[in-house]
Amino acid sequence: MKRFCLITNESKDPAGVVTNKITDIIKKRGGEAVCVKNEEKALTDRGTDGVDCALVLGGDGTLLRAAGNMLDSDIPLLGINLGTLGYLAEVESVCVEEAVEKLLKDEFVREERMMLSGRVMTGEERYALNDIVISRCGSLQILNVRIYVNDRFLHDYCADGVIVATPTGSTGYNLSAGGPIVEPSARLLLLTPICPHTLNTRSIVFSPEDEITVEIPKGKDGHEQVVEANFDGSNTVTLRTGDRIRIRQSDRTTGIVRLNTESFLTVLHKKMSEA
Repeated sequence: MKRFCLITNESKDPAGVVTNKITDIIKKRGGEAVCVKNEEKALTDRGTDGVDCALVLGGDGTLLRAAGNMLDSDIPLLGINLGTLGYLAEVESVCVEEAVEKLLKDEFVREERMMLSGRVMTGEERYALNDIVISRCGSLQILNVRIYVNDRFLHDYCADGVIVATPTGSTGYNLSAGGPIVEPSARLLLLTPICPHTLNTRSIVFSPEDEITVEIPKGKDGHEQVVEANFDGSNTVTLRTGDRIRIRQSDRTTGIVRLNTESFLTVLHKKMSEA
């Protein structure tokens, strides 16, 4: 690798200290660096042409937004953690020099992470690397959510919502909602209810070939429900009673650069110790 694009979350690096440090390191070692401080300009900026790798400075949320904005490119992402607890952002800011050295020497592994595709009844299709969350919109009311798997009825959930997550997203909202942690390179679909009003509801793991359909029925008292389908925490679609969203494994993937040779269990142990 020689040519890099730096995508910086300005709220995490307001003075550009870390961004400038990485840029200087790359240039001193004969590489090229293009800075994109506004994440949404990453795709339209001409400087991304011919880029070998995008260095994403921020937290996991910054990397998820970058993955969505660069969906049509084949540029792999490496997260540099300027946040708190980062599972996707592998490199800590104090280790950037060592990380750049490895990239320039091609000492890395590229992983292709599965993504989700969510298609609403209008035919609009959106994508997520971490998860698609169906949750209430507005007032604090319990949702009724009807789940089908491969067009067969599974269950009516009475909960704050449901999460459909990838293995990459298993350490995100899914984990906070009591869902299982899955090795990120696996190919699975996770269905986790959010605060279900029952004592025996658990997460369910499905094969990547399965299709999960979430239908919004009427509320318990017969009122129309208005909910949100949230893609990776930032891209939202409004759903109403009678609407459906079909969720499946996408044909698209996100390239994630890994420099760390430690096993997933070792990394997980460290993250859990930091929490």
